[in-house]
This record gives sequence, structure tokens and C-alpha cells, in this order.
Amino acid sequence: MYFALDAGGPSQFETFSPLENHRNNGGTTSISTAVPGIHFAEYFPECARIANRLAVIRSMTSKEGSHPRASYLLHTGYLPNPSLRHPTLGSIVASHTSDDASDLPPVVRIGGRGRSDSGAGFLGTKWDPFELRSPNENPSHTTPAVSPDRHMRRLDLMERLEVAHESAAAIEITNHRNLYRRATRMMLSADMKAFDIASEPASIRSDYGSGEFASGCLMARRLIEHGVSFVEVVSNGWDTHQDNFSQIKNLAGQVDGPTAALVRDLESRGMLEKTLVLWMGEFGRTPQVNPRSGRDHFPRSYNVVLAGGGIQGGTVIGKTDSAGIDVTERPVTVPDLFATVCKSLSIDQTIEQLAPAGRPIKVTDGGSPVLEAFEG
Repeated sequence: MYFALDAGGPSQFETFSPLENHRNNGGTTSISTAVPGIHFAEYFPECARIANRLAVIRSMTSKEGSHPRASYLLHTGYLPNPSLRHPTLGSIVASHTSDDASDLPPVVRIGGRGRSDSGAGFLGTKWDPFELRSPNENPSHTTPAVSPDRHMRRLDLMERLEVAHESAAAIEITNHRNLYRRATRMMLSADMKAFDIASEPASIRSDYGSGEFASGCLMARRLIEHGVSFVEVVSNGWDTHQDNFSQIKNLAGQVDGPTAALVRDLESRGMLEKTLVLWMGEFGRTPQVNPRSGRDHFPRSYNVVLAGGGIQGGTVIGKTDSAGIDVTERPVTVPDLFATVCKSLSIDQTIEQLAPAGRPIKVTDGGSPVLEAFEG
């Protein structure tokens, strides 16, 4: 699964839900797409060309307008709880779908390091994401300083030294041991070449374009090819409280082409049907333009986009009133979105996993799949 997060809350009106004939559009015009009757904002011409492969949910809704709470909700499907750390979507997906035979981490997160909503929570360190600050640099500290044989002898020695303390800190030592073993397996694997996007043919790199997000999308495809279950690529800077329109023109230029290129690339390789692509932010922006030519936080209605994984392309689900304020048709909550992801990836959303103190937590906090998004 590939997950693109535009951190900061992208404006629905300047992405995939442009307002027609209403002053709240702020001057943003809409453009035709590959699907008659479906229009996107002018800033996304490349995605417009592949609209027949995309499903746009224009009726996402929640009550969380604070970045930390909304981001936690969109990453985990649950609201923050001071006594419990929920696993992020990537960790959930990987724990149900990953191949233990793969040498690479089951979850990789590109960009936006150090967030409190990016970990595996109570699922344990095995499912924590491997984080990369930049896709244009190979992972640091992944080349052994000594020969593989000597590296393994050092690892064995460390584990023998830990035995003396195992009874006092069994869980911590087991996690530490497993982490080092997985890291070693990764470092010595031929699959490390998946991180080397410089080895990609120039024609493919040209299709994706330049910039951090473009490189992240290209790396995501390579990682999925090499057995990684979940890749998240972050695009920062979408908190457009001022100069919304000039900022989004620049930001959209960084994500529009690479997003379309990724979908086309996955399709050309026969991977799109078994890979779910999800594009979203943590909320939307206000229909009214503020005095600073910006849009403020607005969780009441916003949009997300899906492709692949059995999703019916050329589909628009839900709508708002003409002013873009209230959802008037087919509201979709965050639990509904998570349930939709589970259906796409054949994950039973009712499965309960035990959190600390034996508390059972379901994969999703309720919710029902958006069946209109699927083929057939």
C-alpha cells in the first residue's frame, strides 16, 4: 500500500473538489478531467488526465481541527488516548499483510520524521516504521563497518552479554535483540538496492519529475516491488492560513505529476490492482477566504483520493452544499475510510488485538466500508 500525506491540511477547493460558480472558490478555476462531468482544480492537470483511475471522496468529515489530534486520528483511526498508543495505519496493514521472508522493513515512512503519530503503538517495535528524512539519500548507517562475518560475531557476542540481564528485562532485551537482527538482515540484503533511486532509468525518473516528493513516490514503487507492505510519503507545508493560492500552486506542482506518474507506473507493471494508493491530509480548509488570502482549518468537509486495490476509477463519492460547507450526500468518517482500506486489502476490521493490560482493540473504531468506491 502507498499512502501520501499532505501534512497541514490541503484545501479541498484547490485540489479535487473545486467549487463551481460560488464566491468561496476564491478565484480558483476548475478543469475537465479524463472522465466527463468530473472536474478537478486547475492546479492538478496531471491527476485530471488519470481521473478514470481515481476515486474521489468529497464528503470526508470529522470534528478534529487541531493538527496533532487530527493527524493522530488520520494515522490511527482513533482519537488520542493518554493511556494508550494506537498503531498507525502502516503498522496495522503490515501486521496483517507483510511477508516475513522480506529482508526490508514492513513499513517505510519518507519525510516528516519524529511525529508522535507514526509508530506501531501497542503492536510493538517489529511494526515500527523505518523512517527516511530524504529519498534522495541512501539510508544512513546501513553499511557494516566490518566484514559480514565479523559483524555477525559481534552481534552474537552482544546477545551473550545480554543473557545475564534477561530475567530482569525480558521484553526489552527481546525487542532489542530482534531489532538488531532485523537491522542486520536488512543491511546485508541485496534488496537494499530498492533505496537507490539513482539506478532507475532516466526515462522513468523524468516521468516522476524532480523534488523530494517525486523521489519519494519513485522510491515507494521500488520498495513495494521489493516486498515492503506500506510506504508513506509526506509532503509538508499545506497549512495555508495566508497566501493560500500562491502556496498551493507551488505545492501542487510538487505532488500532481509524481502522483499521476506513480499510478501510471504501477499500472504499467501490473501492480496497481494489488496496491492501494491513498492521498489525503488531516483535514480540509475553510470555504471562506480569510483577510490574509488564506484558508483556515476545516474538518467538517474535505476530500481524499484512492486508486488501485480494487477501487473503481472515475468515481466521485459524496458532495457538499454549493458553498462547500456542509456534507449533503454520503458523509464518510475516518473509521469509514479505515474500513474501506481494510476491505481493499482483505483485512478483517473486526479483529481484536490486545493492548497493554489485556484491553482488546479492534483494527478500526467501527465504521463501514465505502462500497461505492469498489468495482462491481
